[in-house]
This record gives sequence, structure tokens and C-alpha cells, in this order.
Amino acid sequence: MVRYVANKFFYMLVSLFVLISATFFLMKAIPGDPFTSEKKVPPEIKARLYEQYGLDKPLYHQYFKYLGEIVQGDLGVSMKRLNQDVTHLIGQTFSASLKLGVIAIIVSVIVGVFLGMMAALYHRKFIDSAAMVLAVLGIAVPSFVVASLLQYVFAYKFHMFPVSGFKGPLYYVLPVTALSAQPIAFIARLTRSSMLEVLHADYIKTAKAKGLSWAAILSRHVLRNGILPVVTYMGPMTANIVTGSVVIEQIFGVGGIGKQFVEAIGVRDYTVIMGITIFYGVLLMLARFITDIAYVFVDPRIKLTGGKEG
Repeated sequence: MVRYVANKFFYMLVSLFVLISATFFLMKAIPGDPFTSEKKVPPEIKARLYEQYGLDKPLYHQYFKYLGEIVQGDLGVSMKRLNQDVTHLIGQTFSASLKLGVIAIIVSVIVGVFLGMMAALYHRKFIDSAAMVLAVLGIAVPSFVVASLLQYVFAYKFHMFPVSGFKGPLYYVLPVTALSAQPIAFIARLTRSSMLEVLHADYIKTAKAKGLSWAAILSRHVLRNGILPVVTYMGPMTANIVTGSVVIEQIFGVGGIGKQFVEAIGVRDYTVIMGITIFYGVLLMLARFITDIAYVFVDPRIKLTGGKEG
């Protein structure tokens, strides 16, 4: 187990290094810089700003200097906000994103598994067809379109929920619905296909022949084996929700980290862009790591080396 964890941790560090390097050089490849739009600033002041933030140095010097600061846990200060530490900025805004993301993940798993289970149990009946139509719509329609429709219908037309903001329970409903629509659809389809396969397995017929109650068969065998693909999907789902929250936060005016990220890109605030990218990257890698560990415990056939027993 220790070797397995160490191996996963090593690949996390390699992935993080690649993410930091790729983001840094791609960001620098885009024409302009944080002070390009500062047209009214005298040239000597602009030169001092470049010197202060090291932008006057060669690119390789900026890269290795930034890597050295990252190793020390220093994400730097914002280039557009006076004396605003990037770590402090992330800490200030992450709580809103965390609440939104955690609720969206919980809603996605509960609703998705329920829909998939009902579709499998009522295979080729109306419930199955209705659940799959919803799943196809959830996958086909982008989250920003869902968000705009929800905002127009339920906030603007019927005044059931606030249009934007993040001040109370009602403010969560529309952003969470928009953010979890696609994961719900994927989970429902995964659960349905997996449970249909399990329901026709020989060990289910054996359990029925032994006289086990349907509730016991469902809870001990069908549901447990049926949600294995959902556990595998937890990592990518977390990534979808985290990246999707950037757009959803902007649409609903949630003062989260995604909104800060979009604004930082607009003004090319290098340190904020890099800091939030690294923060997101670490979160996604941790989610994938936890998923790998959870999958080992859920499916005992998985070896700690990563393969299945033959």
C-alpha cells in the first residue's frame, strides 16, 4: 500500500510540474502583458513596474525564479491589485466555490444513481425512456446554455429564484442545477448500463434461487457492483464540476475563485492566473488520487499495482 501511494504521489508531482511549465509558457506566448493597457503611465513608471515584477528579465530567468518560489509555497502577489497576495486571494474566494462544488457533486451522485437505478429496474418502460431522454439532454446541452435557460425561466420569468448573487440557500438552486446537469446525465447512463449487466449476471440468479429477498439482492449485489463505474467517474466528474464552475460563477455572479480566474485572464494578471491554475490542478490530482484509493476498497479484485486479478 505504501509503495502504491508513493507511486501515485510521484506521478502527481510530475503532472504538476508539466502543468506549471505548460501554463507558464503558454501564458507568456500570448501577446501583451499585465501593463500593456496602462497607456497613461509614463514609460519610466512602466519600466519600474516591469523591474519590480521581473518582467524585464529573460523568459528562462522568470521561469526558474517562479519555480523556486513555488517550491517554497509562495504564489506571489497580484500584478493588478495593490498588495494582494495570491494565496490570500484564493483563500478569500475559495469558500464560495467549495460550497457550490461540493453540493453539485453530492446532488450529481444522488440524482444520477437514482435515475440510473430506476431506468435499469424499469428497463424498456416509460421511466427508463424518460430518464434516458433527460440524460441525453444533460450531456448534449452545454452547462452555460442550461444556466442561461434556468436564469431566464425560473429567475426572470417566474421570479422563483434570485437572478444572481450568493447570499442564501435559494441562491444555490440554479447554479447547482446548471453545474450538476451534465454529471447527473453521465452517472445515470453509467449506472443504468452497469446495473443492467449485473441484473443478468449468474450470481444474481443464484441469489434469487437461494431465497434472498429482492431488497437484500439489490443492496448487497446489484447496487454495490452497479456503482463501480460511478466511482471511476468521480475523478473526471470533479474535474468537470471544477472547470465548469468557472463559467457558472461568472453567469450567476458568484464571488468564487472561478470569477477571479476569469477576471485575471481578462487583465493578464500572470501571478493570479498561475496561482489559481496550480490550485485547481492540485485539487483535481487529489480528487483522482482519492478516486484510485476508493476504487481499490470498493472493488477487491483491483490489485494495488493497478491491475485486476486474472
